[in-house]
Amino acid sequence: MLKKALLLSLFLLLNGCSLNSLSPLGEVDKVQVVSKNASVSHYRAYFVRTRLKPIKDNQKYLYFYNKKKKDLAILLHKNNHYILYSLFHPEAAKITIRAHKNTRFTAIEKVLEKQGYHLSSPQDAGATSFVALRLYKGIKTLLVEVKDYSALQIKYQQAIKNYNAASIHHIKTKLPHSLISGYYDRYYKQAKSDEARLQLKIIAKKLQLDSLEEIQSNEEAKAALAKEIPEEPEEPKAPKEQEEPQVSTLSFNHYAKKASYDELDIYLAESTTKSTLSFNQYAQLEQRHTALKEENLLNEGSLEELISAYKVTKKPSYKKRILELMKEVQK
Repeated sequence: MLKKALLLSLFLLLNGCSLNSLSPLGEVDKVQVVSKNASVSHYRAYFVRTRLKPIKDNQKYLYFYNKKKKDLAILLHKNNHYILYSLFHPEAAKITIRAHKNTRFTAIEKVLEKQGYHLSSPQDAGATSFVALRLYKGIKTLLVEVKDYSALQIKYQQAIKNYNAASIHHIKTKLPHSLISGYYDRYYKQAKSDEARLQLKIIAKKLQLDSLEEIQSNEEAKAALAKEIPEEPEEPKAPKEQEEPQVSTLSFNHYAKKASYDELDIYLAESTTKSTLSFNQYAQLEQRHTALKEENLLNEGSLEELISAYKVTKKPSYKKRILELMKEVQK
């Protein structure tokens, strides 16, 4: 057996193949680590694009960044779900938000912001991105390649800030101009001595800031993707009369205890929600939805909104909050 394995390896090598080339291709809709070292991390993903829907301004993908987690993520809109995939932490679970045709992007954005993710760009996260339309394993996909240079960017920023070219002398990995040129220009203008300017010029030479750099544009792929009409999912078969609708206990527990007002609002607005829950479960979620709405109004509502709500409900909590806001206005 060992002899056969050795012969196979020798045959592959003689024919210009490596053993790594036999490894299966990565999965779709999953972020893969291509390479990783102290200076740069390279990630790649193939997302099925046939059912991608526009998110905002006809764009079918948007980037979000979580500063606390140092995580760049990509948001896609598939069927009746918005899905956020982590790019810097591929092992992290994706965030799925249910939506309906009347769901506004601002509601989705608020849900993500509460989880620490804000609308951003790869450049803001110290990264570069490349996007293209690809036929992958016979599937129409959106190829997304991201390179995280944030660790290297910080090293160069510290060297520039401290006017210390020696600290980056050993670095061999090239940092894209777009991630450092603005920072460099700002400190060069602030430099007050010839020595400081000399140090910065040495750093600029190391970065090759004076030379032209080829920039990959994603605009062509973005425009082509925007023109594609998403395929509609097949209509599910009607359940037999004797079958009871299956209830996802996990989903119910989440919406009954943990979900934010926006999440719950979107979930209850979905046409299939009522049919998948028992009468008591649906009533419980509606009750929590009302309580969260009241809580939001008390915490974030304007004086006008509270007055309008009080006229309808006559709730003492609204009256109390109205008086508090009126006192603040009079100060």
